[in-house]
Amino acid sequence: MGDRDLESFRSEARAWLEANCPESQRQPISPEEQYWGGRRGTFPSEDARVWFERMRERGWIAPEWPTAYGGGGLTALQARIIKEEMKRIRARAPIYGIGLWMLGPAILEYGTEAQKQQHIPAIINGETRWAQGYSEPGAGSDLASLQCRAEAQGDHFLVNGSKIWTTSADKCDWIFCLVRTDPAAPKHEGISFLLIDMDVPGVTTRPIELISGESEFCQTFFDNVRVPRDNVVGGLNKGWAVAKALLVHERKLMAELGTDTPRQMVEPRAAARDYLPFEAGRIADATLRGDLVDYDMLMHAVGLTHARCFEESQAGAWSAAPLVMKYVGTEAEKVKSELLLAIMGSRGVGWEGEGFNQAEIDTLRLWAMSKAMTIAGGTSEIQLNVIAKRVLELPQ
Repeated sequence: MGDRDLESFRSEARAWLEANCPESQRQPISPEEQYWGGRRGTFPSEDARVWFERMRERGWIAPEWPTAYGGGGLTALQARIIKEEMKRIRARAPIYGIGLWMLGPAILEYGTEAQKQQHIPAIINGETRWAQGYSEPGAGSDLASLQCRAEAQGDHFLVNGSKIWTTSADKCDWIFCLVRTDPAAPKHEGISFLLIDMDVPGVTTRPIELISGESEFCQTFFDNVRVPRDNVVGGLNKGWAVAKALLVHERKLMAELGTDTPRQMVEPRAAARDYLPFEAGRIADATLRGDLVDYDMLMHAVGLTHARCFEESQAGAWSAAPLVMKYVGTEAEKVKSELLLAIMGSRGVGWEGEGFNQAEIDTLRLWAMSKAMTIAGGTSEIQLNVIAKRVLELPQ
């Protein structure tokens, strides 16, 4: 598709979004207003339902996925244009979920036709909500050390073990898990990627309270859970390849943390104008002035690297950028949160109560969450080891 065709598509997408996105769906969103779908999911408002159904009918819930499963059948460039135009009018995402962000692409790449027919339309239609079952107590960033086992018994497996940091597992319908199906194989082998219905007997969840005051993570337990063999994605004992492919999507999502946050986002430059004294037209504190310049340069570099990663993927070229972006993105978000607290001073340490506005309270909570994001999806320390080994090819 040429530049002229892309501009024509952008004009059409812009006009459609302007005409079809309700005004209420162009406002900052709170966690309570997010729609996650699933068997127990409910729309927070009538406008949220209308917006979701219009996007679903257009095929733009998953614009790049094949039309045969309910997607839009668009190119990556067209999908990027839709995302840019939604951001331009501040349109909310019509639905949230790791089924859409992470699992769907993995099933489309590695799943059987039956698995695609069963799960892809259900994700797009908001019929199922998914949890991720990777980390275990003692097997976090080093996923290959997992011990959750699936013992083959005829046409099904018996799954025993537990997973930790399973986001919103207590609200989900299905969970995709890495399980050990061959205990005698080397630790990176003998692992399978298994889809488990969370409503079957033997599956239980326990919420984990975070320092942010929220409890979105759980520990999930499996006690003699029967799972059909047909629920293996990518082949028996070949789950590590599927997991690595899915982790690329997870770490890309982590790198983009903050671009679609449900909380009120305050940009450091805007905060500086509101909270810091100025002298002769510039910030009086030279240290904070320098920190702001450093932050702007960092975010510009991150943006350019995102663009390079996208262009390399379009050209079909191998790139080390995705291996770097999770570390870079989450560390940049941590820098931003710490800079905001420094700018706000005592106004940035309000957890709740009178005397603080919502943006100030959200800034502190996002600062707390930014610490967690340097752990989720692979700790920053582990990411540096991966970069040293696979990107820089340094000796061990």
